Amino acid sequence: MGERKAVRTAVSASVLALAAVALTPIAANAAKEPTPAPTVSTPVGADGLFGLATEAVKYGSHKRQQMDVWWTPDGQERPGVFLIHGGWWSGGDKKYMQGITRSYADLGYTVFNVNYRLSGDAPWPAQRTDALDAIKAARKHADRWAFDASNYVVVGFSAGGHIAAAVGTYGDGINGLKGVVGMSPIISPLRAYSDGEKSIDPNKRKLRTAAIKLAGGCGPKGKCSRVWASMEAAWHASRKDAPVLTVHSEKEFVPPVQSQLLRQMLGQVGVPVTVITEPGPNHSNALYRLPGVAERVQAWIAERIG
Repeated sequence: MGERKAVRTAVSASVLALAAVALTPIAANAAKEPTPAPTVSTPVGADGLFGLATEAVKYGSHKRQQMDVWWTPDGQERPGVFLIHGGWWSGGDKKYMQGITRSYADLGYTVFNVNYRLSGDAPWPAQRTDALDAIKAARKHADRWAFDASNYVVVGFSAGGHIAAAVGTYGDGINGLKGVVGMSPIISPLRAYSDGEKSIDPNKRKLRTAAIKLAGGCGPKGKCSRVWASMEAAWHASRKDAPVLTVHSEKEFVPPVQSQLLRQMLGQVGVPVTVITEPGPNHSNALYRLPGVAERVQAWIAERIG
């Protein structure tokens, strides 16, 4: 109960109180989310110069339930990096993450560049379900991609950072997950909803609208309150969750306070959260490209999975 009280102080009391009522029921329902049987496609290509192989994988029946796998086919089992793109939950695609995917593959990781159902395809928690199913598919076929299924991280950008954080706080820890990284992650859609109500920042207003769409088209009050409660990654913190690293810009529309909510909640159960703040307004991928940022993220990941 102390964890909920801490969150209520950070966000509008009237909004949070309504959503918090339904927090316990949604946690029970979350365990019943369907898990489609993963299927694997044939290889789509290989890079002979660097020895990297790539493969397109379907982990579910929907056209968005796909991921690209990049790995080094040398027989050596390698740690994994799962990448989750951003795009307001309603857009974006893994194809925009190819450069980042390649960079982690070149570092020696087996990399999974994940697409997921967008908010126009299905409301929350479909996006978290898809990320979890992609991980399950990767672990099931670990030998195929020389992947150490007991040693991986999840890295999300913007809305993908929200999904990554939700994966990190799902249940009481996930087997093999050693860390979660969020670049400008929306940890609290409720906070985004509140911040965007009267803001003059068009991005904050857009984020509020995007959160409503993610929840199924309605706000935190009434029939959607349980969904909004499920979307709050920090509310599901537990002691076996993986450590978290987040990066924000000081003046971006997803402010550092978003991650401070997660640090507060995970800190109460003994899980470390590191929040890095960079100057300026850069967001998500643009923030990642700032000098030194990618290197700090990569160093943090290397400390967790080698």
